Amino acid sequence: MDNKEDKIVRAKLSVLLKEAREAAGLTQAQVAKLAGVNANYYSVVERGEGNLSYVKIHRIIKVLKIKSLDIL
Repeated sequence: MDNKEDKIVRAKLSVLLKEAREAAGLTQAQVAKLAGVNANYYSVVERGEGNLSYVKIHRIIKVLKIKSLDIL
């Protein structure tokens, strides 16, 4: 079961990912394909509902050109 802090972290990350994706002019499906993750999975993450492994978040932020320190 998630605690309140976990939900806040996922919510902040989801906003950052969505804003970066929209600024890049990409769809969720395009980001997912470029990052090598399932499009449905990426959609769940962008809604703040999923947990990411380090490897997957690294792939996604690389595609979106987000610096890793910006997600802290």
